[in-house]
Amino acid sequence: MIRKARVNDVVEMKHIIYTYARQELMLARSLSELYENIRDFYVYEIDGQVAGCCALHVFWEDVAEVRALAINPDYTRQGIGTELVSACLKEAETLGMKEVFTLTYVPEFFESLGFEVVDKNRLPRKVWVGCLNCPKFPDCDEISLVKPILSL
Repeated sequence: MIRKARVNDVVEMKHIIYTYARQELMLARSLSELYENIRDFYVYEIDGQVAGCCALHVFWEDVAEVRALAINPDYTRQGIGTELVSACLKEAETLGMKEVFTLTYVPEFFESLGFEVVDKNRLPRKVWVGCLNCPKFPDCDEISLVKPILSL
């Protein structure tokens, strides 16, 4: 079941995200950052446990980012990631976004959902504020992808 995240999900979300962050497959998210952005997140719940999470973060009037997609390794390859990203895309459409972007080390997954690889310089400068705290800055090797959102 997909639902909006609640504050009592944050510790489980952080644990799942850290599973991949330790492998340098995604950026780590602090408890503070997760609590501050809880309204951006969806979780996939199985038997009362968080099996995955994903966020839609609005950057400007017409652009948002799909970020922090992480699935508990016990539940990978079951379509949970696809469902979580789909929930974010539906919300982006409801909000009136013109496009959604993501930065990832797994571009193939997002390409399968209709995202296209673009040059990072095409993204709004506001995006790079978050990069300043990244240990890989300025030598980021994430791939940027964009998906246009059709109007309601």
